[in-house]
Amino acid sequence: MKHVRVTITADGREAEIHPMYDVMANAPFVDRATALQWNFTGDALGILHYVEGDADALRTAMDGIPEVLGYDVEPAGPEACYAYVRDATTESLREMFGPLTHGGIVVVPPIVYQEDGRVVLSLFGPDEEIQAGVDRVPDLVDIEIESVSGLSAVPSAAEARLSDRQREAVEAALELGYYEIPRTCSHEDVADALDCAPSTAAEHLRKAESAVIEATFGR
Repeated sequence: MKHVRVTITADGREAEIHPMYDVMANAPFVDRATALQWNFTGDALGILHYVEGDADALRTAMDGIPEVLGYDVEPAGPEACYAYVRDATTESLREMFGPLTHGGIVVVPPIVYQEDGRVVLSLFGPDEEIQAGVDRVPDLVDIEIESVSGLSAVPSAAEARLSDRQREAVEAALELGYYEIPRTCSHEDVADALDCAPSTAAEHLRKAESAVIEATFGR
């Protein structure tokens, strides 16, 4: 059994696969999106997203997409929301997602939409089934295996809510002793490690701490 982290790149063809894929990956009003939970039945997809961005613009976009059968949007702090979306699937989406949900393969939440349009997700299951599933993903997208590890490396929901830069700040802070008691460094030291202004490092840490606390307590 293996935990495999893979990256999917559509190279601008997201809308061909599904309009909501294009919105979450490329819309200017979505700063960052994470799929937290989903249910894929082949013809329909129910999916819960955590979205950082303009919730009103997201609602307007979904109102104009025929494949969106229904949705619900709830605030999740300043400039963030939870968005439940029920979609009718397309043939291209079924061809892309189907091989990764076959047999003993488990797609492990979350699915993270990166700022450059890439999608990162984790798979767990028998080695040969994962490889076969990856091989069956159509040429409409490029799929690469980033890392292979055990079950202990599966990401948590709290981690999924951190941006890449926030994660870098927390990792630097942990390494330098920012969270030790007593502290052995300051946010200025974290800023030096990140090569950014102290105020920027402090903001990254505050937002990361807030995201982890809210995820832990179900906010």
